[in-house]
Amino acid sequence: MSRYPRILPVGDSAFTVEFGAVIEERLVAQVQDFEAVLGAHPIPGIRETVPSYCALLVVYDPQNCPAAVMRRALEQALTLMTGGVHAAGRLIEIPVHYGAVDGPDLQDVAGFHQLSSEEVIALHTAPTYRVAMLGFAPGFAYLLGLDPRLATSRLATPRTHVAPGSVGIAGNQTGVYALSTPGGWRIIGRTPLVLFDPTRPEPFLVRAGDSVRFVQA
Repeated sequence: MSRYPRILPVGDSAFTVEFGAVIEERLVAQVQDFEAVLGAHPIPGIRETVPSYCALLVVYDPQNCPAAVMRRALEQALTLMTGGVHAAGRLIEIPVHYGAVDGPDLQDVAGFHQLSSEEVIALHTAPTYRVAMLGFAPGFAYLLGLDPRLATSRLATPRTHVAPGSVGIAGNQTGVYALSTPGGWRIIGRTPLVLFDPTRPEPFLVRAGDSVRFVQA
C-alpha cells in the first residue's frame, strides 16, 4: 500500500503535502493538480502555497485555522483530485544566445556526448519543457523535458558567479538563472529576458506549470 500522498507538519504554521520522493513528470503534475484544487476550493486560513518537484508546501494562519482543522481540510481536498484539474499554463518562448561568452560550457557538453555544438543546440531547442518549480533563488526555473542525450553532470567546482539569464544543464534537467548567483550547472547559453524583477506587477516571468520553449537567438 502506498504511503503517498501524506501530510506532514512544517513548524507550527505550514504543512507539506508529499506525493512521492523522486523527480518525475507524474509527481510534478500531481503537485500542480493539487495546488489547482486548492485554488478552485479555497480553504480559509491558507496564506500561500509553494510547489516543488514532489510536494506542495501549504502555509496557513494557525490563529484562523488550527492545525487539526487544516489537516482535515487538506485531506478532504486530496479526495477532490481527478488528475485533470490543473489548467494548462502559459507557453513562453525564451530566446537564447548559445555558446561563446554566453555559453562557456557548450563545447564541453558537446564533446562529452560526442555531438557538435549545433547538434546540442538542436536537441536543446526541440522539446517543450514544463516548469516544475522555482527555487533555489527567486525566479530560477527548473525545467523537465531535457533530451536524455544531453544529460550532463554538474561542474566539479561550481562557479562563484553565474550571469542572470544563463541557461544551464545539470543531470537530466535544464534551468535558467534569474539572478547573479554562484552555480555549478553547465552553462550553454544566455537569454536577454529578465526572469525576475520585483518592481514588475508580476515579478516572475515564468511560473510552475508553465511550458517553455527555447529559441536560438
